[in-house]
Amino acid sequence: MPAIRTCLFAWSCVALASSSLSAQDPVASTQQAPAVKVEHTKTFVPAPLYDAQEPLEVTFTTNIGTIRGDKGAQPPWRSATMSYKDTAGALISVPVKARTRGIWRLKMCDFPPLKLNFSGETSKGTIFNRLDKPKLVSYCQDRDGYERYLLEEYQLYRIYQVLTPISHRARLLKFTYADSGSGKVRAHRFGFIMEEPGSLGARLNGKVMEQKGAGGSDLDPFQNALFGVFQYMIGNTDFSVAGLHNVELLFTNDGNVMPIAYDFDFAGAVNASYAIPDERLGLPNVRRRLFRGYCGDPAMFTKVFALFNEKRPEIYALYRDPIGKLLDDDTVRETLKYFDEFYETINDPRAAKRQIVEACIDRR
Repeated sequence: MPAIRTCLFAWSCVALASSSLSAQDPVASTQQAPAVKVEHTKTFVPAPLYDAQEPLEVTFTTNIGTIRGDKGAQPPWRSATMSYKDTAGALISVPVKARTRGIWRLKMCDFPPLKLNFSGETSKGTIFNRLDKPKLVSYCQDRDGYERYLLEEYQLYRIYQVLTPISHRARLLKFTYADSGSGKVRAHRFGFIMEEPGSLGARLNGKVMEQKGAGGSDLDPFQNALFGVFQYMIGNTDFSVAGLHNVELLFTNDGNVMPIAYDFDFAGAVNASYAIPDERLGLPNVRRRLFRGYCGDPAMFTKVFALFNEKRPEIYALYRDPIGKLLDDDTVRETLKYFDEFYETINDPRAAKRQIVEACIDRR
């Protein structure tokens, strides 16, 4: 298997295998990460899009035939429009650029995942004010089952926010996808816009930086444990901290480094029909949990377990509120049963020790 060269933060370089699984495997490192001080001089002002929870109805208009054909490594920005009604009922149309992104979904989906590009001049005074280049997570296939996957993934972002602010905010939107090429509506489906790394970093008094090679000792101990246990809770193994695969690193002003998880459609809690675990993990399916977080102080895991127990009622309530009710009863029941199994594990000291604390990846 070919290896790529990547710098371990700013002080040394290590060879990491190109796959996400190998990038998370133990690699010897004896050097201690230096503190990275990040200064921000501007006062953070949040984007108004994330101030509310209820789904926002939006019409997204672009040449869908053209943008579906953009599957190259350097796709162009395409013209588009986001339209919605304000609180007074007036129609607001905001010009925006869009381009395709992603790997698996870009190849396999009828409608590709997109990155949007808002202009500060044209979005000022609208719900999209203060957005720059956020990701749009949209439907893959125009079928109810795929919309369910999207809604379940959105719920996992909400759970992550309940557990820690060191996570992406997101806003659910009910899209009408209109094709400017044919003049026809192509689909009515939910999607969501994710808080972009720059805004997340500013909100948390730090900066998200693309630095590969981080080991467990480089990370804030509590957030390291929380990150790993959250991934275990939702049954997600499709990530790598060292390889920055579905992971971002927040460098805070006080010198801490904190992992942030994203992209959960391969998680067991979603249980998408297309999701298959890496064969080297030896898992029969994505519903089977495997702890792939870094090792840490057992006392930190105890604190994290306590946090999950404290937040359990609030987490389960997300499946009974108006957004949770967008999912059918069977899906909610199966999801909460899946979470019940997680809680049985963390509240059984022997099981928690065996399946989480001692099952960790020892990469310093």
